[in-house]
Amino acid sequence: MERGDLKQGVALGFLAGYVDTLGFVGLFGLFTAHVTGNFVLIGRALIEPTQAVAIKLLVFPVFILFVALARLAILHWDRGGARTLRNSFLFQLALLLATVACAWQAAPVVEASAPLTLLTGMLCAGAMAVQNCYGKLLLGKTAATTVMTGNVTTLVIEAVDAMRGDREALGRCRKLAWPVVAFGVGCMGGAVAFVNVGFHGLLLPAAILAWLAATARD
Repeated sequence: MERGDLKQGVALGFLAGYVDTLGFVGLFGLFTAHVTGNFVLIGRALIEPTQAVAIKLLVFPVFILFVALARLAILHWDRGGARTLRNSFLFQLALLLATVACAWQAAPVVEASAPLTLLTGMLCAGAMAVQNCYGKLLLGKTAATTVMTGNVTTLVIEAVDAMRGDREALGRCRKLAWPVVAFGVGCMGGAVAFVNVGFHGLLLPAAILAWLAATARD
């Protein structure tokens, strides 16, 4: 992983942890960066019904929709010779800003099934679906930035191999560790931001995306 790729991975890892935690706290336990946790919460709702299950049910098809839209957009940009990664960052940025605007209109967000609350969750999940998509398609050589399970598993495997004397494994450990640490820091930052400024806290990851778009080589 080149130095620029590592900075990008750290920035996106922080962003994903931040947005996922802020969304979880502010949107009644909704995971916006991935669908695994929402599956678990939907399963729990079968035995402990809750008003907040509607937002989780709606987000799943929305997540799929925006992954599909991002894929089609990337294909279109590739064919046209556009700067695909930069445009992907801008696509996600637009969805995050729309999330902030919708949350502002929805305030105070106190009812999980309110239409604007549902729309806020769907826009935020759409933004993170875009990151999942371009992460797979355009950042394949870097560590995953939205879900840490695979990174942590690989990190432990590489650490064991490093302790057995594999010097290359030690280098891979260092590259994997930074996105994991950044994700954890992002999670803490997202929680603190929501407590202090609510959904306006999403302006920080929006600024990160603006910086990534401005510095993207592709």
